[in-house]
Amino acid sequence: MTNLKGLSLFSGGGIGEMFLKDINIDVVVANELIQKRASFYSYFHPKTKMFVGDIKKHYMEIIKEAKKSEIDFIIATPPCQGMSTLGKKDYENDLRNYLIYYVLEVLKNLDFKYCLIENVPKFLKMYYPYNNTLMHIDDILKDQLGEKYVIESSILNVMDYGVPQCRPRSIIRIYKKNLSWDLPKKEKVITLKEAIGDLPSLESGEASAIKYHYAPIHNEMHINVMKHTPEGKSAMQNKVYYPKKKNGEKVKGFHNTYKRMKWDEPCPTRALNNGAISGHNNVHPGRLKSDGTYSDARVLSLLELFIVSSIPKDIIYPSDFSDNFIRQIIGEGVPPLFIKKILSGIRR
Repeated sequence: MTNLKGLSLFSGGGIGEMFLKDINIDVVVANELIQKRASFYSYFHPKTKMFVGDIKKHYMEIIKEAKKSEIDFIIATPPCQGMSTLGKKDYENDLRNYLIYYVLEVLKNLDFKYCLIENVPKFLKMYYPYNNTLMHIDDILKDQLGEKYVIESSILNVMDYGVPQCRPRSIIRIYKKNLSWDLPKKEKVITLKEAIGDLPSLESGEASAIKYHYAPIHNEMHINVMKHTPEGKSAMQNKVYYPKKKNGEKVKGFHNTYKRMKWDEPCPTRALNNGAISGHNNVHPGRLKSDGTYSDARVLSLLELFIVSSIPKDIIYPSDFSDNFIRQIIGEGVPPLFIKKILSGIRR
């Protein structure tokens, strides 16, 4: 089978693209805003020509190189932070939400066969200014490309496709009308117990003999409150052992901060701050101990994070990238097994 030649926009660290070679897709051109992320991408994809910098400044160069390389596949994952439901919600004025227009410019200027646009679910629900009105992005795409391409949008959850993580995503499939592209069939959900339940218990700062299975060092207050918090519960609900400031005042937080995961469910969405106990649903489920406290008062180890994100356990990343950076790259990426299964439905 002839390999598809790919273009990656908003490439990040390339987490989502790890398995593309398995399905005969070679990404030959890519663009990433931040040099450090681009360097991480290039470590795993050394043959890809990388354009580092703002797509607003480089999109014409990218189009030129894509034409020269005879690109027939495009993957675009515009930044989703501007659509976050956490913190300040200023969707209309967050310029990151409008970078999708540059994806549209690239699509209009290339004779591609297939394109996958991936983002958070809210991406498909937002309205964008277009021709003196407001429209959803998939309707804008249909207006611009509908004569030549099929445009199909869906909201899927990666946990339905072999990834032990609950992570809903919006996807838009764009493909020429003489081609076809099927969605994968749903699979049995993998629980956290099935995914990582056989790994040895760890406390803060402890390491095992298994590669990448070691626990970060947490502060004593966080450790103490989580030792007294059972599976599936938040320390914010504790009447005695709740998160406190140095002056004894209770820390403010949401119901899912300082919270343990559940063994019988897939892992909650891994976000940028997956290394912080105070983050959302970040703490290992733990097990009840004989003294009445709970084990594993910590976040997931890197190995556990790899497993719930469908990243190969034997991955080797360069030593000059910190664990915290690796966690961020995974948190902002999309599980590669999910991308592989979505793209496996392409019928050439």
